[in-house]
Amino acid sequence: MNGYLKESNFLMVEEGFTTRDLLENLLAELCQESDQQAFFVADLGDIVKKHLRFLKALPRVKPYFPVKCNGSEGVIRLLAELGAGFACANKAEISRVQGIGVPADRIFYSSPCKQVAHIRYAATHGVRLMAFDNEVELSKVARSHPRARMLLGITADSIPSAHPSMTFGTTLKSCRHLLETAKEQAVEVVGISFHLGSRGLEPQALAQAVAAAQLVFDMGTELGHRMHLLDIGGGFPGTEDTRAPLEEIAAGINSALDLYFPEGSGVDIVARPGRYYVTSAFTLAVSITALEEIPMEQPGSDGRCDCSMCPLFRGLNFGGVTVALGHPHPHPCVCSVFSPQRPCPEHPWHSSSLRGPPGHAEDRIAEGLELPQLHVGDWLVFGNMGAYTIPTSPLLTAGPQPQVTYAMSRMAWKAIQLFQGKPPQTEDDRESLCTPLSCGWEMAETLCVTPVFAPAGII
Repeated sequence: MNGYLKESNFLMVEEGFTTRDLLENLLAELCQESDQQAFFVADLGDIVKKHLRFLKALPRVKPYFPVKCNGSEGVIRLLAELGAGFACANKAEISRVQGIGVPADRIFYSSPCKQVAHIRYAATHGVRLMAFDNEVELSKVARSHPRARMLLGITADSIPSAHPSMTFGTTLKSCRHLLETAKEQAVEVVGISFHLGSRGLEPQALAQAVAAAQLVFDMGTELGHRMHLLDIGGGFPGTEDTRAPLEEIAAGINSALDLYFPEGSGVDIVARPGRYYVTSAFTLAVSITALEEIPMEQPGSDGRCDCSMCPLFRGLNFGGVTVALGHPHPHPCVCSVFSPQRPCPEHPWHSSSLRGPPGHAEDRIAEGLELPQLHVGDWLVFGNMGAYTIPTSPLLTAGPQPQVTYAMSRMAWKAIQLFQGKPPQTEDDRESLCTPLSCGWEMAETLCVTPVFAPAGII
């Protein structure tokens, strides 16, 4: 064990104890309180399983988790224990990761646009691996961090099939000039970085990106740079209901790597899976703080119910808590309803909208949901809420962050101790990790098919 994660950092659950039970207990406690704040339940065992799956599917690729995706302490401690690296976007994220003891050589300062003060902070704290894509960034690093090891970011313009919304990176025809400038300023360039995003993991786009990287590798080597690191970015799916499972995506990645950067070429490969690790591991519970029923006879109304909710999502400050959403127009899966006032919400169902609390009612969360009759104090449970829902810095929120209750099955904890972040090698080991257990492996699935407490409306 590496010592980053201890049993005191999470709730150990035995077989037969599910997330449903854990939420039941937490909600029962909160119903006795007047201040009903939103909270998360995090299944760390789900992240363990995702990690082992990633390493099995992509054995040559080392994951660097982007801290901006989920900066909660339990996630960072677990991934550090599993041996993952961390992609940090700023000084605060570097400090957060190093604060639990992660060494500087496992940190990638991945932001292509950095403040000089943050570059100096990285330099004084031993963080050398960084990214750049223009002369301004190169000059800042040359002045403030002469020992940096740089990855040159290439953009979608270099990769015809990539999604056009990519913002950062340089074009293929600009790479030689930047590599020459880096040599003149005595900045060490050690590799190439690209990020196709979730829409760019098709085999053709991946192959073109890796081919472009190989061309730039040759340029760098010709100019005297010691090129040995390739960052293939992120975009890996966080849930199973996506166009392609991880294994299918991995097959395309492995094929491209074997063609352009085969084993024995001396090139190390890293990736930045974020949503993949944490999306399905987190479940959010929020309470209804106000209701407004719109009568059928009102023009344009079909009997809609507008519900105001306590703290939830990015850019929306609900009840003093601001957290982040990954999409500008979320369509949450409201998995279940819990009511402290009655055993089961009444029928019929109503077309409902979810909004921010009084004073923030213009903050729309979801429209057109079919929900049973709700009351103030009822709780809604949202699954797949682990990505971009928790601020990584106190500066990003005006109030306290939602509480996170971490849980892990004893089997998942034993897997960490046994495999130390490496995929199981034998068939018996693999079968033992795929056996449906309790909280650690099936928490997320349980929530999406089972109501909390009594039978309730599920949409």
